[in-house]
Amino acid sequence: MRTILKGFAAALVALLVYVAVEQGGGDPHGVPSASGGAPGIGSAVRGRAHVVDADTLDIAGVRVRLHGIDAPERDQNCTRSGVAWRCGQQASAALAALVAGRDLRCELSDRDRYGRMVGICWLDALDVNGWLVQQGWAVAYRRFSAAYVGAEAVAREARRGIWAGTFTMPEEYRRSQTSAR
Repeated sequence: MRTILKGFAAALVALLVYVAVEQGGGDPHGVPSASGGAPGIGSAVRGRAHVVDADTLDIAGVRVRLHGIDAPERDQNCTRSGVAWRCGQQASAALAALVAGRDLRCELSDRDRYGRMVGICWLDALDVNGWLVQQGWAVAYRRFSAAYVGAEAVAREARRGIWAGTFTMPEEYRRSQTSAR
């Protein structure tokens, strides 16, 4: 009887490990395991974030594209009072200042065409995606979500961030850079 119970316990542990890896990399929070599993759709990744650009983070080796927003590219300029300024760099710097040394939780909902996970990231109770839009460092990416349209209206009305002057929508800017090559 004891041998049967040991065998059953070992099989149960193996099954639980298999399910955990299949559901999110071996960790209930979706943090990649040492064995190389990756978080999947419906899971979460937690940890300190490295800012790739104003709408992409790297957390524990997982690239997370922020859902529902689009931010100026790092090399993108905007114009304010007739003067060009590096709005893409400033947007990235604003995100870096917000998340510096703090743990984030990103709820993953999709994977984009570049293989990045897509999700909403949280700094405690603060929706980081929404914060970027409301501060004027990103726009609502209406093609994928209407979630941040209201936050964009607040930023535009207050003339925050990129709304303080004129700019090319990030998606249009990327297209122009691709066609210029």
